[in-house]
Amino acid sequence: MSYRPVILVIQFLCLFVKTNFSLGTGGDTISANQSLSGFSTIVSAGGVFVLGFFSPGNNENYYVGIWYQVDPSRSVVWIANREKPVSYYSQLRISDGNLVLFNEAEASIWSTNVNSTSSSVQAVLRDDGNLVLIDGSNRLKILWQSFDHPSHTFLPGNKIGYNNITKTHRVLTSWKNSTDPSRSLYTFQLNETDNSYILLWNKSISYWSSGPWNGHNFRSIPGTLEVVYNLRFESNKNESYFTYSVKNTTMISRVFLDVSGQLKRYNWLSASKKWDFGGSHPSQQCEVYSFCGAYSLCDEKSLPFCRCLTGFHPKFQSEWDLKEYSNGCIRKTELQCRDDSADKVGGDIFLEIPYITLPENNQSLRAGTIQDCESKCLRMCSCIAYAHNSSGCSFWTEDLVNLKQLNAHDSNSKSLHIRLAASEFQDHKNKTSKFLKSKLLHVMLGTMAAAVLVLSIACSVYYQRRKKQTKSQGDKKKILEKQEVLLYDTEKQIANFMKLGQFREDERKGIDVPFVALESIIVATDNFSDANKLGKGGFGSVYKGKFPGGQEIAIKRLSSGSGQGLEEFKNEVTLIAKLQHRNLVRLLGYCVEKEEKLLLYEYMPNKSLNSFIFDQTLCVRLNWELRFDIILGIARGLLYLHHDSRLRIIHRDLKTSNVLLDEEMIPKISDFGLARIFGGKQTEASTRRVVGTYGYMAPEYALDGLFSIKSDVFSFGVMLLEMVSGKRNTGFYQSEETLSLLGYAWKLWKDNKVWDLVDATLSASCNANELMRCVNVGLLCVQEDPSDRPTMPNVVFMLGNETASLSNPKQPAFISWKSPFTSTSSSKPLSVNELTTSIVQGR
Repeated sequence: MSYRPVILVIQFLCLFVKTNFSLGTGGDTISANQSLSGFSTIVSAGGVFVLGFFSPGNNENYYVGIWYQVDPSRSVVWIANREKPVSYYSQLRISDGNLVLFNEAEASIWSTNVNSTSSSVQAVLRDDGNLVLIDGSNRLKILWQSFDHPSHTFLPGNKIGYNNITKTHRVLTSWKNSTDPSRSLYTFQLNETDNSYILLWNKSISYWSSGPWNGHNFRSIPGTLEVVYNLRFESNKNESYFTYSVKNTTMISRVFLDVSGQLKRYNWLSASKKWDFGGSHPSQQCEVYSFCGAYSLCDEKSLPFCRCLTGFHPKFQSEWDLKEYSNGCIRKTELQCRDDSADKVGGDIFLEIPYITLPENNQSLRAGTIQDCESKCLRMCSCIAYAHNSSGCSFWTEDLVNLKQLNAHDSNSKSLHIRLAASEFQDHKNKTSKFLKSKLLHVMLGTMAAAVLVLSIACSVYYQRRKKQTKSQGDKKKILEKQEVLLYDTEKQIANFMKLGQFREDERKGIDVPFVALESIIVATDNFSDANKLGKGGFGSVYKGKFPGGQEIAIKRLSSGSGQGLEEFKNEVTLIAKLQHRNLVRLLGYCVEKEEKLLLYEYMPNKSLNSFIFDQTLCVRLNWELRFDIILGIARGLLYLHHDSRLRIIHRDLKTSNVLLDEEMIPKISDFGLARIFGGKQTEASTRRVVGTYGYMAPEYALDGLFSIKSDVFSFGVMLLEMVSGKRNTGFYQSEETLSLLGYAWKLWKDNKVWDLVDATLSASCNANELMRCVNVGLLCVQEDPSDRPTMPNVVFMLGNETASLSNPKQPAFISWKSPFTSTSSSKPLSVNELTTSIVQGR
């Protein structure tokens, strides 16, 4: 008989006794007769925060922390003993007027460390996440508070700043990695010289700044934050600090310094019970100083971001997780340099690393040529790398850090020559040397040369005959199968293979994606066969291509007779490559050859949104929870285009067929051929060339050529109502009153019969509050006057918050099914000027 279950029960009972009666009390206070241990916790009075023990990574190390009660993943916002983990059997209790953490051996590990003579000290967890130590006889007197000792999270109401009296900073410090909350080298703090906030590496090197406070916001922080948050900066003779609060008091928000070295912002979505990413600073991972560690390159256009330089390997291969902070790389083979004497130097070579940023802490040498620079570096054993330019020679003697991969056309890109032990290449050189000295080699080379010549002639003759035969038979497929597949699948190779085609030389700098040879695309698509055709739109067809290694790519082939010409094509090539967001489709390459204009995108196995919501069979797969997630994803992508990207983008052709779904049904906005860039504070423009898709176009754009962020909002509102109803706006009408979908939704809204609008397949899964909110927001977005429509920050806020107050919509545009260009009523799709109706099935 096994006694192990009995022993476990006894241990559990002992633990229960040891923790007194604290297990499961659910109170918000630790008093003198209480303690926390094991699974016991306290909860703030309003049920917002929890204090207890947690173990990141489910290892044997335990910490005392605070987390949100609604968050099942326990995203910790504050840690007491982040540098000193304890075991499961440790206790947190009041001792000698302090809150103290004792380990299993009853040794003090962490303490609030205040001088108090009171015998009624209590620790209270508040609803703002602040753990306070108070005198029970005077609860207003705070003896100590966790807000004065933040770890890595900036909670609303907390103050991050500088104390002018004690000359100390109140800073955030990131975790070392996801399982180790001890302090890393990344900190967030106030720069008291100009009242800006900065991110620091090793407390010395600033790699991001908020810019100074302008009275309302910080210069480098998006102004859209003011829609959701109240921001406040205070500076007086005692202290300078920044704090914030959430305008919607029921909304849960947190800002924290991630292990990646980025300051990240998240909001809790109660509907989907998950954190919604709101942005990061800096926005690019490789902008974080020394993210990859020493002797490694950070490449924003590859995954993982980090890779070791040639001749180096990860310090700790078992812990080489490049999604987190990396420990860098070390040499595979030690350098052979023994001293700085010229006649003894040898065994080392230099390897050129092109198109990168140069590391800091360089020293200078006088050198006329690159050969002089290399020779002088080689004579110094301490020199580990050099770079040559017109002004001389720079060399390095310390670890090479903060190396970033750039493209060939970046004006900041340089070449670095790193020092390596030649022994790594010696075996190859010895074998080559022996082979070249062999008499047999000369015979073999002669024979091989003759054979190659004969084979080349034979292949040439065969190729010409086959080519003629193919032309006569009209069978192109056989010859294409013989051609080499020339797919260049990484952006960093662009300098080696870009063919400009119809692009001018001065336009090449705007292209950050590779050129792909036409013959490769023809082979990958089986000569654009119907079997690989994914759909067709107003500007051409979309095909599925399969490239070497099984990589699947969607290929948009612009038809020669389409309304999208070279300018729109170049617009998409140069624009979409600069946009990075999880809800925007990624452009992988392009091709301009002969009469062909082709764009290569990441392949979306679930095709487009309209292939689901308007299909009587597939629409069942889109339950309400999934539809709502898709709606939020589209809204976040559009918010990024309008406000958070480096460029303000107006899409101008937002519709369900231009929203693609990946394998996880995450929506991605596509087709930026008609998009326009707004500069500075520009918010609207006009054009005589009206382009887009009828049914999704705002009235001011369709009638007067005026477009703005509000015209995109109108298109989003149409899509929102289509997703709720499962009906197309183009082609929908109620015969009695010839109402459009917008008019039908408006009539039902006024008659308080919104449920009649809902897709019948959603009856079992629909969330009534979310649905009513979506219809309300949709109608607000399609109001006739652009000034009445909300901006995308407001749309995202209204959709993501159950308690957000929504205004009543006004009458939408195009409520009857009549073209704005004619008085004739029709249910048939129209094409006016360059308006298009699309039957794209996705890609």
